Amino acid sequence: MPLAKLGVVVLDCPDPLALATFYAAVVGGTPKADGDDWVSLEGHGGTPLAFQAAPGHVPPQWPEAARSQQFHLDLEVAQEELDAVEKEVLALGATALDAEDRERSFRVYADPAGHPFCLCAC
Repeated sequence: MPLAKLGVVVLDCPDPLALATFYAAVVGGTPKADGDDWVSLEGHGGTPLAFQAAPGHVPPQWPEAARSQQFHLDLEVAQEELDAVEKEVLALGATALDAEDRERSFRVYADPAGHPFCLCAC
C-alpha cells in the first residue's frame, strides 16, 4: 500500500499567473490565483498543476549538469498534430531546446520560465 498519493505538481517561477496562463493555453484549464504567489490550473482534466512565486528563480539549463532540469513534463499529442502543436507552443512563448530530430517521437522545449517540457507523440 502506498504511503501517499500525488496531490499536485508545483512549478517555481518568477510570475505564477503568466506561467499558469501559458500552460492553460497548452493543456487547457483556467488559472485561479490564491494570493500573489500561488496560482492553480483548474479544469484541465490531467494531473493537478500549480505555480508558485520564487523570488530569484534561476531556470534550469537543458542539458547541463551544473543547472540540472531536475524534472520535466511530458505532454502527449497525436503524432499527426506534433508539428502544429509545436508551432502553437512556440507562439505562446516556449523555446525549442532539442526539437531538430523530426524522426524522434518527442521534442524538448522550455516554458517561458525556463522549465523543460517535451511534446511526445502518442
